[in-house]
Amino acid sequence: MTVTQSTQSTSQADPGPAMSEELPRPRGLLHDSWVIARRGLKHMQRQPEQLSDATIQPVMFVLMFAYVFGGAIDVPGGGNYREFLMGGIIAQTIIFTAYGVALGLASDRKNQAVDRFRSLPIANGAVLTGHAIASLLKTLLPIALMTVCGFIIGWRIRAGVLDAIGGYLLLFAFAFAMIWVGVVLGSVVATPEGVMGVAFSTMFPLTFIASTFVPTETMPGVLKVFAEWNPVTTLSDAVRIAFGNPNTPLQPGDPWSLQHPFMYTMIWVVAIVVVCAPLSVRLYQRSLSK
Repeated sequence: MTVTQSTQSTSQADPGPAMSEELPRPRGLLHDSWVIARRGLKHMQRQPEQLSDATIQPVMFVLMFAYVFGGAIDVPGGGNYREFLMGGIIAQTIIFTAYGVALGLASDRKNQAVDRFRSLPIANGAVLTGHAIASLLKTLLPIALMTVCGFIIGWRIRAGVLDAIGGYLLLFAFAFAMIWVGVVLGSVVATPEGVMGVAFSTMFPLTFIASTFVPTETMPGVLKVFAEWNPVTTLSDAVRIAFGNPNTPLQPGDPWSLQHPFMYTMIWVVAIVVVCAPLSVRLYQRSLSK
């Protein structure tokens, strides 16, 4: 075989980059978002420790306040404290939905998974939407777990079926809003360690200065006013009303937020989504350019 023939056969065997197949085109935002969401769900399955904020922590709070502190706390107007407690615990768990999605985004940025996504033919916005879908589905786990845990300690849903469904839908809507708060946090804070620091230093005070564990009327001055307008308080109160559980009786002069907890909470849901959804996209795109 001559050198020329050898060269020709080599060129035929190796078509080179010019003749290589092109990468497939994006298959659409919904398809690509679901691929990212499935990836997040598989990570939760393979790394169950990521679910500690949605499983172990809520159960720990239920047991601590129901059996350790519950005997020292009275519900104004009477009623079972454990039933009063469950609305607040579930509301607190929903607030921490933001922590999970922020941690996931920060982890992807730290391990350069986001850079690999950018090198693929993926639709714009699929990464954020996929993380949001995975986190929203993850929310079903703590809600179901808290329901079972509540029944074990003596909590009961004493309202009608439609009222109870309305309570669960309100929790789901607020979880959707908190996901976008988490996307903003994950776009601003670049590391999982930073997310943990910021989330716990802001979310814990927000959930404790509310009617999650104790009635707001037991709080002094400024804290009482803050708690009365805190959406965590109205979310807890709205859930208690929907489930037919004990709640702090209304008093003359109570603020509008306490008199209309469901409506006030929905106003917060809409406001958070309207502000944080477009803001998170801008911040995320800006973080990719750094």
